[in-house]
Amino acid sequence: MTQPIRILIADDHAIVRHGLRQILSDSEDLVVAGEAKNGIDTLKQLKKEFPKLPVLMLSMHPEEQYAIRALKAGASGYLTKQSAPEQLVTAIRQVAGGKKYVSPSLAEELANAITDDTERAPHEKLSDREYQTLVLIASGKTLTQIGEELRLSVKTVSVYRARLLEKMKLKNNAELTHYGLKHGLVE
Repeated sequence: MTQPIRILIADDHAIVRHGLRQILSDSEDLVVAGEAKNGIDTLKQLKKEFPKLPVLMLSMHPEEQYAIRALKAGASGYLTKQSAPEQLVTAIRQVAGGKKYVSPSLAEELANAITDDTERAPHEKLSDREYQTLVLIASGKTLTQIGEELRLSVKTVSVYRARLLEKMKLKNNAELTHYGLKHGLVE
């Protein structure tokens, strides 16, 4: 008998972790070995400590917003939480087998990006922290609230804000918010 695939479920919400555990319990070859809280920062830390560890990101964020960032940060695959349970199980098995996993729609988007060679949207050129800062400002959070959420000083958040304003050629938070809403980065 082959070794079962050991899985660490990482999500900020206990109810989501419980639901994932339930989905995975239907497959005999998948064993949940533990649970933790998550994020792209956790992914980077995991990849630093365990570079060969396959990681499948499952996120509430649409693929067009986070998938490329997750893959660049070391994820072996990316799925949205709207995916079917069967797709999750397939993705886990593929990633555990040493392969990459992306949905057909993301694969098409990646292929188009390569062949089109068009200019990327300004927010796609931001670092992960700058992007997080953009999304949080656009959702109405203050620099202090952003600092608390990202566990950064207000001064550091202010530096990220200044950088992203410069990179995106915007003048203030109102323009950032307008940009975020226009491009579907916030709800």
